[in-house]
Amino acid sequence: MRFNVVICTHMKYAEFISIDCGGTGNYTDERSGLSWISDSGMMSNGKTVKNPNADWEPYQNRRDFPTDDKKYCYTLATQERRRYLIRATFLYGSTEDVDTYPSFQLYLDATKWATVTIFDGSRTYVEEMIIRASSSSVDACLCCATTGSPFISTLELRPLNLSMYATDYEDNFYLKVAARVNFGAPTKDSVRYPDDPYDRIWESDQVKRPNFLVGVAPGTERINTTKNVDVNTREYPPVKVMQTAVVGTEGNLSYRLTLEDFPANARAYAYFAEIEDLAYNESRKFRMERPYVPDYSNAVVNIAENANGTYKLYEPSYMNVTLDFVLSFSFVKTPDSTKGPILNAIEISKYVQIGSKTDAQDADYGDFLSACWNLEVTALNAIRALLPGGIGTQDEGDPCNPAHWEWVVCSSNAPPRITELHLSRRNLTGVIPSDIQNMDALTELWLDGNSLTGPFPDISNLINLKVVHIENNKLNGPLPPYLGSLPSLQELYIQNNLFSGKIPAALLNRKLIFNYEGNPKLSRQTKVGTSLKLIIGISVSAVAALVALIIAVLLILHNLRRKASRQKKDYKGFPFRTAAKPSTGFPPARGTHKMEDGVACYIKLSEIEAATMKFSRSIGKGSFGVVYYGKMKDGKEVAVKIIADPTSQGTKQFLTESNRQYYLTDPVKQQELDWLTRLRIAEDAAKGLEYLHTGCNPSIIHRDVKTSNILLDINMRAKVADFGLSRQAEEDLTHISSVARGTLGYLDPEYYASQQLTEKSDVYSFGIVLLELISGRKPITEDYGTDWNIVHWARSLIRKGDVGSMIDPLLPGSLKLESVWRVAEVAIQCLEQHGTSRPKMQEIILAIQDAVKIEKGTEHNQSSGSVKAQASRKTLLTSFLEIESPDLSNSNTAPAAR
Repeated sequence: MRFNVVICTHMKYAEFISIDCGGTGNYTDERSGLSWISDSGMMSNGKTVKNPNADWEPYQNRRDFPTDDKKYCYTLATQERRRYLIRATFLYGSTEDVDTYPSFQLYLDATKWATVTIFDGSRTYVEEMIIRASSSSVDACLCCATTGSPFISTLELRPLNLSMYATDYEDNFYLKVAARVNFGAPTKDSVRYPDDPYDRIWESDQVKRPNFLVGVAPGTERINTTKNVDVNTREYPPVKVMQTAVVGTEGNLSYRLTLEDFPANARAYAYFAEIEDLAYNESRKFRMERPYVPDYSNAVVNIAENANGTYKLYEPSYMNVTLDFVLSFSFVKTPDSTKGPILNAIEISKYVQIGSKTDAQDADYGDFLSACWNLEVTALNAIRALLPGGIGTQDEGDPCNPAHWEWVVCSSNAPPRITELHLSRRNLTGVIPSDIQNMDALTELWLDGNSLTGPFPDISNLINLKVVHIENNKLNGPLPPYLGSLPSLQELYIQNNLFSGKIPAALLNRKLIFNYEGNPKLSRQTKVGTSLKLIIGISVSAVAALVALIIAVLLILHNLRRKASRQKKDYKGFPFRTAAKPSTGFPPARGTHKMEDGVACYIKLSEIEAATMKFSRSIGKGSFGVVYYGKMKDGKEVAVKIIADPTSQGTKQFLTESNRQYYLTDPVKQQELDWLTRLRIAEDAAKGLEYLHTGCNPSIIHRDVKTSNILLDINMRAKVADFGLSRQAEEDLTHISSVARGTLGYLDPEYYASQQLTEKSDVYSFGIVLLELISGRKPITEDYGTDWNIVHWARSLIRKGDVGSMIDPLLPGSLKLESVWRVAEVAIQCLEQHGTSRPKMQEIILAIQDAVKIEKGTEHNQSSGSVKAQASRKTLLTSFLEIESPDLSNSNTAPAAR
């Protein structure tokens, strides 16, 4: 169960979300003046346990959850790309002897946040994470107890300002706060809101616990001031914290403290403010002695100079430094300084790699717009809405991580994909949602034994689907023809429903377990004479043997004459071949002719010969046969290909080409393509190749990926075609020894040089296609002088950071440069010299989908998009110039000094 928290109010601090977990009502805390809300209306699991000895109202209750294999999540509304501090606190409260204190896991979405282990029942354990929100909500989840029961006292969300806590790594890493210390604090009390407007907790250096700020150097003294300190810096620490400090009167400041979950890479800040009035002949200069980091240890800290005056803050930072489990640090004054070192505060955060959430197209959790509830139900949410009560009791947080929902099965890859839905006999009602079409990694769908109504859902995109159970429901209407062409389908159970009409012939004539009993209005189709059946898996008939194997492909053409079509050049070098559109005149009504669009049908040989005038009008030659033009009696135009090689090898080669069931006709004038249309073409084609590489067993390598082998239908949706050069990969080999075949300009140079064929050869060719989509240029042309090669031309522009000059001048000027950068980035990665450095097709698909989201405005503001674009440019430039990108595993990475 997911609970979505948002405050719809205009109170002064409405953006703060403060949840009293286990609380019985809402209230205003007298200590801070903040409003707290009870989770009693948003969390039905668990139970309230009182902590009567707690001295602060938010800690007087806690919520305990069952010890089981489930997860229990709170969902907090966020604004995409904004940074937040998220805090969870845990006060067990029992001072009596207990056999075992709780130990359990805390997750943020699919990212492991912390292992919460209670050693002292009277201590409040605090976990804080700083994130840049990647979507409109974030889930905080408890699970996986090893001892005791998971519990939580409070959960808080605090939005941060502008670029606070920005890092170069925030696309891939969160910041887990390891230490935030107020030095020179007058008491043991922490400093937080309202003294800190962002409600960070600054822990007093007077707190006593094992291995916390020990090894203090002799001569360390505490100082303070009541004067204002200018804290107008990047991180805006509170003035109250900067008004206190420790100084090393004997020339040295040193401490040791334990950092939880270290060694690790960290972002570390030191806060220095001169709060003493030094005489004109006095100075305070010092260096960091431990840990030794060259760029900082060799630099002299002169606060008055660095901060440009007294009572102003200076905050040097280590953006990426490796720290040990026990951090020993010290500052030592320089020989020419009259005063010892000073330290006001430190802040250390660990880089935590963001875990892979379930793919967004499988589980779009909904969007909270404005400041109030506005759930956009897609994919799983739409399916989940069918459950009694709207939401299942175990549907909390990410569907796959850290524990999957009980009715889904997930893949182990990153990001995980949902591969199976098991919702048999769950009392589901209503119509099967159309969003299920987005879950294209599904292999099994179990919806049987419910009360579902309406037509068979559109699942034509689920090319991996093997098993479908929708029996024993109340579904009605006809069975869609595409069911017979789902490439992976092995079992289809539709019995005991209300389906009607004819069963598509393709379903009855393939190797398929198909149960359709108990549908009184559903009947089998009758055969239509002696004919040739146009469907994958066709066998060679006696008549076909006389003229080899003849395949008539039904394509409805544009209302253009063939002569004019041949004289027209393809648009801007895009030789996409287009599935034809309806011819002029009034076509017969649907259902009145066997040649319906998208339906496998029977055509007699005599009809094919008449349509093609006995194969007298050749319009082209494919990789293994000639293509002839034909016109059927009803006016529909067709293209017919005859196998040139009638042997079994030729037949096998044809069957490979028939994989996608889309065939080509004489090229027609290409209509202009806007950027979003080009992105959709790229995505469709990439998915086709990804299916060949991963969905087929053994996998298929196309070997001739190019724009002219991408077929567009009347809706401008793309399919990969022409499999004449395709090869099957052997499962136990990483490559195939093969004579290099392909098209000049698209051919993988590594494949050409080594004769070793892999799937990455298709990836290289697809990179060329992406560059064509961006630029409108052909791969190789003499029209551009020295820039005759599109790869060299594109690389030179990207080195300069000038992707704008790559854009096709015929594209509208309103497209977003960030989305072009995203595609250019992955295109150049496809063109890496070595295949092992190229991305997989799944990674390319994700990049294209990112570009679509940017172009559609999913990224809520332009400045945020620019940040991502700049990150992409940085990645590209470092790749081209062979500069090593910052590596969080490299302890010698230089920090970004300020």
